[in-house]
Amino acid sequence: MREITKEMIKLYNIKKLGYDFMGYTFRNVNELSFHHLIVPHRDCKREGLGEGYLLWNGAILKQETSHEYLHTIELYDRELFLRITKYMIQENENMKIDIDNLKRIRELLLYFEVEHLNDTNKKGKKLIKRSYLTDRIPL
Repeated sequence: MREITKEMIKLYNIKKLGYDFMGYTFRNVNELSFHHLIVPHRDCKREGLGEGYLLWNGAILKQETSHEYLHTIELYDRELFLRITKYMIQENENMKIDIDNLKRIRELLLYFEVEHLNDTNKKGKKLIKRSYLTDRIPL
């Protein structure tokens, strides 16, 4: 795990909270990963940011649920992805994971789920895995 990820887990009290920047639960902090919020990883070197693992550019997400799910949303609904990202940027700027933002994010996820619940990818696998629906805090 990267040092910035460890630092953010501590700074945002994520271990104690038991959920990430999108309200997804985890069992072990090793399940968590750094998500590039403002400057995508692919653009960081070009922008002179190295790999872009910087506090102001990150959110902590559970790799196998919220992180994967967010990138799936990015592929199928870029506008929705940007709206979710906006709320995580606010959490980052405010230095806390905010329940009101988590509720807004949840509403956006529910919208995506209504639109794409039974959709599949090119390999025939469901876009929305069961864990994307179940591994979240109640709001």
